[in-house]
Amino acid sequence: MIKVNAIGDACPIPVVKTKNAIRELQGGGTVETLVDNEIAVQNLTKMANQKGYDVHSEKVADNEFKVTMTVNAEAAQIAANNAVSTIEEESCPITPLNKKNTVVVIRSNQMGNGEEELGKALLKGFIYALSQQDTLPSTILFYNSGAYITCEDSASIEDLKSLEAQGVEILTCGTCLNFYGITDKLQVGEVTNMYVIAEKMTQADLIVQP
Repeated sequence: MIKVNAIGDACPIPVVKTKNAIRELQGGGTVETLVDNEIAVQNLTKMANQKGYDVHSEKVADNEFKVTMTVNAEAAQIAANNAVSTIEEESCPITPLNKKNTVVVIRSNQMGNGEEELGKALLKGFIYALSQQDTLPSTILFYNSGAYITCEDSASIEDLKSLEAQGVEILTCGTCLNFYGITDKLQVGEVTNMYVIAEKMTQADLIVQP
């Protein structure tokens, strides 16, 4: 059995930690994940059902839940093979990361409308989740207040650097950096212009705007 402590972790970290633990199983086995909220339990249960794992959850204390997944040998091998494929892609950045030219567009320093604190937390979670995908985008574009996300004091710098290291192109609007007075604070990727942004978007097979 592999035990995963995801108490205090924001979405989607409990799911990512659990997936990584499943990849470590040799010949099948059990993964037990501790979380502190029912939403995390639901997310883990949904993931297990999608993958065909046996799953059971229980409340063990106030704000503490245990989700147990039993993975058979075949499913464990599939998870391990997916991990190997991901490692090979990360080791050979010259190889295309996916067949589609997917472009992610970040046009604000928060995700969705509503409370600013929540919006910023959601965007941070989205970028982290993006960095954990088996299939990565070719380019991420940042403009308007989204330019803050690639600059000093951003909570997503390490995740963006991880994406860049795996071959994802990180581009931030130069006009936006200049407007907000943060040109000298850029921490990851390169400065670009609106012509390139328009070109990347019009040539994309798929545009994702969180």
